[in-house]
Amino acid sequence: MQGPDRFVAELIAYAILGHHAGLPDKRGIEFALTERIAGFKSGSLDRIWETELTADLSALMPGFSWEKTKERLAFQLAFCGRMLFSCLVDADFKDTEAFYGALEGRQVDRAWLPLQQLLPAFLAGFEHYMAGKKSSASDLNRLRSEILAHVREEALEKPGLFTLTVPTGGGKTLASLAFALDHARAHGHSRIIYAIPFTSIIDQTASIFRDVLGDAHVLEHHSAIDEEKFDPKERREGRDKLKLAMEDWAAPVVVTTNVQLFESLFAAKTSRARKLHNIAGSIIILDEAQTIPRHLLAPAVRALDELARNYKCTIVLCTATQPALDERKFPEAHPAGLTLEGQELAPDPERLAKELRRVTIERAGAMSNADLIAALEGTSQGLVIVNSRKHALELFREAQAAGLEGLVHLTTRQYAAHRREILAGVRQRLRDGVPCRVIATSLVEAGVDVDFPKVWRAEAGLDSIAQAAGRCNREGRRPVETSIVIVFSAPDYPPPSEIKGLIADTARMVDKHEDLLSPKAIAAYFEEVYWRVGIKGLDRKAILERFRVDKTGTDFAYRSVAADFRMIESEMVPVIIARDEVAKRVVDELGIENIPSGGVARKLQAYVVQVPLKARDLLLANGHVKFIHPKIRGDQFAVLQTATLYSEEIGLLWEDADYLSVESLVI
Repeated sequence: MQGPDRFVAELIAYAILGHHAGLPDKRGIEFALTERIAGFKSGSLDRIWETELTADLSALMPGFSWEKTKERLAFQLAFCGRMLFSCLVDADFKDTEAFYGALEGRQVDRAWLPLQQLLPAFLAGFEHYMAGKKSSASDLNRLRSEILAHVREEALEKPGLFTLTVPTGGGKTLASLAFALDHARAHGHSRIIYAIPFTSIIDQTASIFRDVLGDAHVLEHHSAIDEEKFDPKERREGRDKLKLAMEDWAAPVVVTTNVQLFESLFAAKTSRARKLHNIAGSIIILDEAQTIPRHLLAPAVRALDELARNYKCTIVLCTATQPALDERKFPEAHPAGLTLEGQELAPDPERLAKELRRVTIERAGAMSNADLIAALEGTSQGLVIVNSRKHALELFREAQAAGLEGLVHLTTRQYAAHRREILAGVRQRLRDGVPCRVIATSLVEAGVDVDFPKVWRAEAGLDSIAQAAGRCNREGRRPVETSIVIVFSAPDYPPPSEIKGLIADTARMVDKHEDLLSPKAIAAYFEEVYWRVGIKGLDRKAILERFRVDKTGTDFAYRSVAADFRMIESEMVPVIIARDEVAKRVVDELGIENIPSGGVARKLQAYVVQVPLKARDLLLANGHVKFIHPKIRGDQFAVLQTATLYSEEIGLLWEDADYLSVESLVI
């Protein structure tokens, strides 16, 4: 067999050979496709199959829009192979579930109503929600209404790739949801997938969607605990509807993270890949699209393009700081370029940027912690954003020692449920006009709804500065001239190399633009970034190079690529903080053998702090953390035992792992 049919036959072989252990590489590793086929040919497989099974293996090539270059064709074929694999393993899982369900006399609950059936109620819910939000006829509300109306008109456009470029505070979240609902009604899409960069804000967006669409129809899928470590036998035990939907995204509306979405698109394991075929025919909203990691940008963009090109998906890149992904900005056939000409959903982004301009950016040069504390003393409400947890902690402690009122420390040292409580308190203090001085890392930037009169931002890329600016005068109630975002350098805390490069990119273009927050300035910044890192910097792991075709067939490194496609590269591992009664009750469930780990992990995901692997090892060695019920759960659930290592003001102090707790010194 030669030509296109040979390619597709090999895709089927990858899927069949991988439907238990995961997609293999073609060659070069244990259990590679060539190795296993050679074993079959040598007689390890009974030849009787040749007489018992017949198949027409002609005209296998799907009628897709295939690329003409070998490099792009190879990626498309590999992507098609993952989709075939997803269909096979999902069907296999469902057959297994049905078998054990019948054996045990129970019915597997998969009763998610289809999106098209729900759309009338969803649209009515949206109109009701928006009617309840109508307030004064301010300039800001007028612009939000204009943006919403224009975006809804654009929903009639044919499916494909779109951008939605709206400054912070312009109502992007609701406008993008309205577009998705109207677009699905016009074109028959089967699912809405909303992907968010950080788990710290996913619950905020999911809460809005539940208020609009109803709690029963929104699946929130993210996990701070590695679900791939769970015992496979749990796939047939205690299978609840929500857990099943998290594996195959059967729900009509899915709110997830970029990590879940993109790592699934490049997955080789059965548990993660089974959802892929349900992504076909979806509307995918990428919130804060500029946060796709640069080292994986080229393969991520190719996957988005393929979903739109051949799998009937509509993709919306939604952000205030639109990355320059228009193919016209790149050399011809650049892997990070998308066809985006004429695909903007917002009405005149340049005008919106001017009308929604709410801050003045100033550059302050070097500022020490003492300088920052002095600056905070001069305002009762202010936000300082720095580039590391170390800087945030030391600045907070020095500010405490200086006696500043209303101090708040906000970083990923705190678990998500705790951060929600802290942010609720911050918003209340801002409303009440009482002292509120927040020292935070960049987690406060993307989508966190706070409104300060003044913000200080440690030097970073222009996209981060723009996001920080979105936390200042957010509602436009103060004069632009007095709503200041001060960009400073921190000589005592040099930025990591990645941020240092982005600072240099910003410096090369900053003097060429009067308004640094305009779409033109943001585009110029991203062009500088992409020029500096080059194609190799946008595909640092050479993902695209590992899918090859020639006249003899395919050479796809599915398993190796899945191992290397990691959006978060640092070695961080979870520690569960069970401080409140809810978390303690869930941790107690770990001792009940018939409760599946997946369900417990889902309940605990808001109580997790990610720490460096070496730090957790030290915490474990000194008894401050231990794996709970390891005979049942293995090393899945590491729970903090020394309560004093978690501070209400600071969060988890894993640096103190070598020290005994205060209680342990009492005889």
